Amino acid sequence: MPHTTRLLTRRRFTQAVLGAPAAALLGSAAQAQGTAPAPAGNQPPINLLVPFAPGGVADITARPLAIPLARELGQTIVIDNRPGASGSVGTAAFIKSQPDGYTPTAAMFELGSKLFFDPLLSRDRTVSCASCHPAATGFAHADPRPKGIAGQLALRHAPALYNRGYGPLQRWDGGSPSLEAFVLEPIADAREMGSSVDEAIARLRADTAHGPAFVAAFGKPADAEGLQRALATYVRGIALGDAPYDRFLRGDADAMTPQQRHGQWVFESKGGCWKCHTPPLFTDEDFHTTGVGARDGQAEPGRMAVTGREQDRGRFKTPTLRGVRLSAPYMHDGSQATLRDVVEFYARGGTANAQLDGKMQKLELSDADKTALVAFLESL
Repeated sequence: MPHTTRLLTRRRFTQAVLGAPAAALLGSAAQAQGTAPAPAGNQPPINLLVPFAPGGVADITARPLAIPLARELGQTIVIDNRPGASGSVGTAAFIKSQPDGYTPTAAMFELGSKLFFDPLLSRDRTVSCASCHPAATGFAHADPRPKGIAGQLALRHAPALYNRGYGPLQRWDGGSPSLEAFVLEPIADAREMGSSVDEAIARLRADTAHGPAFVAAFGKPADAEGLQRALATYVRGIALGDAPYDRFLRGDADAMTPQQRHGQWVFESKGGCWKCHTPPLFTDEDFHTTGVGARDGQAEPGRMAVTGREQDRGRFKTPTLRGVRLSAPYMHDGSQATLRDVVEFYARGGTANAQLDGKMQKLELSDADKTALVAFLESL
């Protein structure tokens, strides 16, 4: 029997808090889109947490993202826009990461979703944001280093974009001070899109579809701020939560399998994974030296390339574990092909170097512990 997409809109709550127009957005979307058949299979559902925030972000994100994602992955997408739906992901971090005067609208999200998948932004019109961050692989890339314009390789692995709206600093080395800054940088990167923001704006103003869409969304022709706001609004909508772990914390004793609960125990006890991959986002948004990429005892520059501080050598941002089953390969260089490889790496205590983080210690994990830990990670 084919899977279907279910839109769980909590319409009464949305209408009471955001007003009837916002509530109607999801209602009309459900009527227009209906349920999306997906290929038969036994894949677990992907639970898409759409965080509630003033301005209607919950409603803006639900309609455009769930249906195509379900079709592409062949899995059920469950949208839940209740406040705190993930068990502890609330609105404070989401709101904190938004710029002053930012009020997202449906038109901004719709425009951002189109721009994200449009190669018009690249110099030769061959590379889009989705080229490096395709939905089918968790908005990460299946290659260790994705190809940009003219087949050039990016400097690092393209990480998953889930829940980046909660994060302050972006990129593996934290080189982007905000999500707004981050979404524009690939356009001018010689290895990625190889163009410029000015050229992108000129093309957008001349485009018969995008030109009017900018006027509709912002009341003015395309400019750098509008491009930034539209793309950032879309990326803020790439949100994931309400996994079996979250439902278990809310009191659903059957949400997790015994093996997943075993893995959770390892994660929270002798594995010590939680110290950096802190729930509910499963990242502390900090930077650590694990030894990934170290050669002959020397760590890569990492965060030091941004701060200039030697103590930041080899430090890279802790990636989220939400949706991690989709986003192989792993680490900033894509050097670990599977989650089991990642577990084995940490069980060895990482790779020795002078800057190795003090949290990196050899772990006494049995084969059953490792298998269970992978099962838990795959459930997030």
